Amino acid sequence: MKLTLLVKLAPTPEQHQLLMETMEHFNDACNEIAKTAFELHSANKIELQKHVYYTVRETFGLSAQMTVRAISKVSEAYKQDKGILPVFDRHGAMIYDDRILSWRIDRASILTLKGRESIPISIGPYQEERMSRIRGQADLLLRNGLFYLAATVDAPESPPFDPKEWLGVDLGIRNIATDSDGENWSGAEVNGMRARHAKLRAKLQSKGTTSTKRLLKKRSGKEQRYARNVNHIISKRLVAKAKDTERGLALEDLTGIRSRIMVRRAQRRTQHSWGFYQLRAYVEYKAKIAGVPMLMMDPRNTSRTCPSCGGIDKANRPTRDEFRCVSCGFSGPADHIAAENIRRAVVNQPYAGERPRGFIPPASQGALALGS
Repeated sequence: MKLTLLVKLAPTPEQHQLLMETMEHFNDACNEIAKTAFELHSANKIELQKHVYYTVRETFGLSAQMTVRAISKVSEAYKQDKGILPVFDRHGAMIYDDRILSWRIDRASILTLKGRESIPISIGPYQEERMSRIRGQADLLLRNGLFYLAATVDAPESPPFDPKEWLGVDLGIRNIATDSDGENWSGAEVNGMRARHAKLRAKLQSKGTTSTKRLLKKRSGKEQRYARNVNHIISKRLVAKAKDTERGLALEDLTGIRSRIMVRRAQRRTQHSWGFYQLRAYVEYKAKIAGVPMLMMDPRNTSRTCPSCGGIDKANRPTRDEFRCVSCGFSGPADHIAAENIRRAVVNQPYAGERPRGFIPPASQGALALGS
């Protein structure tokens, strides 16, 4: 598996300025190449190189390999939609490969407009452990005035084990995740933080002064970083629990849910900022590294099905948090019951073409109590 490792650079003021100039020249060159690609209506790298190579090198002062990387970046962007002229931000990512970037123990050797620069790197234990697995190209990024290298690393995958049982996981907004053991991760802090940020953004944007714009820029990304960190924590806990108990993970497949459900106007912001797909992606790659089997299950009726009698009725869920079966009277937390139903749904979609251990025949599911 390929993962991205973010490595922070610690350049001197002179090196910082040189990196800035190199990045700006590179993206200016990309914009010039894009005009040629649009005129020729061609995303072929070899064809573009014939037309722009020498002009780009002379005009923007790029090295041979930098020019090749710029042509490649334009080609990939133009392939996405040949009806639009690609436009590149001057401080957009700059692509480096192993011909113009090499790694040392505590620094990176990076080619600039004025030759190679040996720039110290600032890394923690997480990055240090993975530095030896860096492969292929890296992107030079500028974030809040700081330079980073986003490098590709090999992440060894463990072979998936044969699960003894399954851990069902229900995803939601009020509770970000609830598993079939009854453990849940509340979304109250994330949703509260998003509401506060939305209110503050509206207040600052309405003023429109220089200082408020500066504050908006300073706070940009803070909400996303916080939510991303929460999703990392939840996914790590779920995968660790599944591995420690030799269970597979069963998550509900919520693909396309935003287009399927209707909410009130006041709830639209909350719905569209829901990061369920990000959480799923984090669980998937962590599960592959840990060797934990994972299945995506159909979420239909998981919150309306009684795990005691098997009855399905919309009235079984009188409130968002409560489940109460209208047929047999069985009751419990709605999200926990949904997670349990997801766990049991695995029997209708056997893992790897075989019945998992602890397989429960569909005919006997209705007689089981919650959590059995």
